[in-house]
Amino acid sequence: MIDNSTLAELQNGYRFDQHAKSYACLFCRQIYQQGIIYPMEEVLYEAEKAMLVHIQQSHGSVFETLIQLDKKYTGLSDVQREMLLLFHEGLSDKEILERSSSGSISTIRQHRFKLKEKERQAKIFLALMANLDSGRVPMKDSPIHKEDLIVDSRYGISETEREKVLQTYFKNGLDGAVDIFPSKEKRKIMVLQHILKRFDQDKKYSEKEVNDIIKTAHDDYVTVRRYFIEYGFMDRNSDGSQYWVITD
Repeated sequence: MIDNSTLAELQNGYRFDQHAKSYACLFCRQIYQQGIIYPMEEVLYEAEKAMLVHIQQSHGSVFETLIQLDKKYTGLSDVQREMLLLFHEGLSDKEILERSSSGSISTIRQHRFKLKEKERQAKIFLALMANLDSGRVPMKDSPIHKEDLIVDSRYGISETEREKVLQTYFKNGLDGAVDIFPSKEKRKIMVLQHILKRFDQDKKYSEKEVNDIIKTAHDDYVTVRRYFIEYGFMDRNSDGSQYWVITD
């Protein structure tokens, strides 16, 4: 669930599913249903408060759980992880020096600066990704041929363009697997839309069923499944047990 979570959800440690009216823990998929009162240690809690208590009791804290994630998620070195853990305890630089492998207080202060710098860079990166497509300048008017009429209003994709791209990436036929998944956004969208045709719009799928269908098109089913969610082609319930194609 962490892969597809928003920044706010990661900070909270849980996700609210508007459709199911439930709160789901990102770390263990514990679910609390809105409107139900939960008894916990002789205290009654509404669903969201029960989730907060659950995270504290079962995982310690959101920080403690996130910091334990693999490097591929955090991007942190072992030293940065060590420093963050010590900073989180609220220790002074002198106390950190006594408990860490840092050679001097100036080194610890340098780590503080570098981590703050990393935070600033992360904010800019998130802003860039959020505005990735919003600043594009439209091309000058040019004659429009019948075969180049736009067939996808969201992404400005013509049928001719789609055919060329799909033939490029599905070298063994459109029913086969994609050789290399495109990195450019527009081509990626066309490939995703084509793979999506292998799903029934009126059916709900388990995660395994989704994975099995994606595998017929690409080995990295985890990434493709995440793309389906991120690009709004598919949705899923809060515990990730059911997926479906978005038809709107």
